[in-house]
Amino acid sequence: MSERPDVLIVGAGFAGMYAIHRFRSQGLSVLALEAGSDVGGTWYWNRYPGARCDVPSLEYSYGFSEDLQREWDWPEVFSAQPDILRYANHVADRFDLRRDIRFNTRVTAVTYQEAANLWRLETEAGETLEARYCVMATGCLSVPNTPDIPGADDFEGCVLHTGLWPAEPVDLTGKRVAIIGTGSSGVQAIPELAREAAHLTVFQRTPVYTVPANRKAMRAAVQEEFRANYRQIREMQQNNAGGVSGFRPVKSTSRTERAADRTLNLPSAVPMAPEQGGMGILDLTEEQRRTLVRERGLGVLLAFRDAYTDPEANEAANTAFRDGIRDRVRDPETAEALCPTTYGLGCKRQVLDRDYYDTFNRDNVTLVDVRRSPIEAITRTGLRTGDAEYDFDVLVYATGFDAMTGALLRANITGRNGIRLADKWAHGPIMYLGLALSDCPNLFTVTGPGSPSVLCNMLVAIEQHVNWIGDCIDYMRRHGHERIEAQPDAEAEWVQHVNAVAEGTMYTTPSCNSWYLGANIPGKPRIFMPYVGGYPRYRERCEQVAAAGYEGFRFG
Repeated sequence: MSERPDVLIVGAGFAGMYAIHRFRSQGLSVLALEAGSDVGGTWYWNRYPGARCDVPSLEYSYGFSEDLQREWDWPEVFSAQPDILRYANHVADRFDLRRDIRFNTRVTAVTYQEAANLWRLETEAGETLEARYCVMATGCLSVPNTPDIPGADDFEGCVLHTGLWPAEPVDLTGKRVAIIGTGSSGVQAIPELAREAAHLTVFQRTPVYTVPANRKAMRAAVQEEFRANYRQIREMQQNNAGGVSGFRPVKSTSRTERAADRTLNLPSAVPMAPEQGGMGILDLTEEQRRTLVRERGLGVLLAFRDAYTDPEANEAANTAFRDGIRDRVRDPETAEALCPTTYGLGCKRQVLDRDYYDTFNRDNVTLVDVRRSPIEAITRTGLRTGDAEYDFDVLVYATGFDAMTGALLRANITGRNGIRLADKWAHGPIMYLGLALSDCPNLFTVTGPGSPSVLCNMLVAIEQHVNWIGDCIDYMRRHGHERIEAQPDAEAEWVQHVNAVAEGTMYTTPSCNSWYLGANIPGKPRIFMPYVGGYPRYRERCEQVAAAGYEGFRFG
């Protein structure tokens, strides 16, 4: 590993891993710095019970290697964390990536040295490394958020965070467990914790919209059909708003399921808007909606795309969803507490669950609505709310992440003339295409704010970003350019465009307080961070910028 590589990469998750492979293929020397002790990024740290991907396994995979696509077998339709981490390790082994990764190395400062045109990176251990190019592959969900609750340090039991779950097994048998948070990680963990713990107390602030995940094992015939059609699937991904092809193998669908889809005029895979030939939810009566949910489950509501843009359609979907919860959860008071009422379906990233609502029918599970009785303090033996005290042995924080910007800000990036990223982003993230920043020559970000990132299949978004960065570096070398940076007016115009495209969607309604807006972090500027215009539209814009000689950038 070179101490003065061409490219320094921060992070060895799926973005950093592919960046190593891609840049090597261009003849560049690379070194990746990773805080963890092995590859995997998000899937290395998030080992909590029930952790699972919300993109089909066969599509949540790299597309850069035909051989890789054909040699890896996925055990389930939607993969669990251990299988995804095994895949990451397989990729690292197969392409010999670890020889260019320095593990257990946390970057504490990233500083541009203008005279030398180098980026200097400092580590927690006091090391200093330099390179011409710096690529921040730090991930969108990599800085766990722990709320500031009085008395947190007083608790004498075991404390865990879903985003920092230990690699060693945690035995909860016979334990009284409490979990704070019912976002995606909480929804996935709660059923698993309830099966193991003597008693589970769930502290919920905001109810969530969640739909059942596909729990089927992968069938060999289906996997082979995907392999036979991977070229078509990758092309379909490039033209789908979420980077998921919607390819539905004939061998995976029963005749009855296909007939039901035709009868309901529902799309068999990717939901369509009414104007694209699909059915709008308002085309059904209220009773038809309820019947549809009873027969097909809550997930059927995702097929109605008008629910994401039309307030009336959205409320119709919300009502059907709440009725579905009331049908599923036996205790009326618990059912009402689980019904989202303050925001609509589509405001937040869709959460897939396994037995989430059924879990609240168990005798060993208690739901505490902290909207009605707020948490006042954590005590030596448990937790106190406004009207009760709860004792437990284990406290689990499922409180999410400082998303999108957290890892970049924590890296303490300082550009030309001492301009700090923390100051530049004091009122929200400003960057061009989620790829580059003004005053930061030769620094690139993978799936940064202003790109589809978390609204997309992350593996598709990652490969597109890394390929664009690699092509840009090649262009610079061919044309004798030593530096490239975004121009301030291009940054400003792109941020305006990102916000304009999000306007009018459920993501930005006044009632929507999601981590997309930074609303889960006290004091964080409220601004919509990902690009909601769809992956194809974004990809085409990136291609146009490159084809126009990197329009919006300045070379030096």
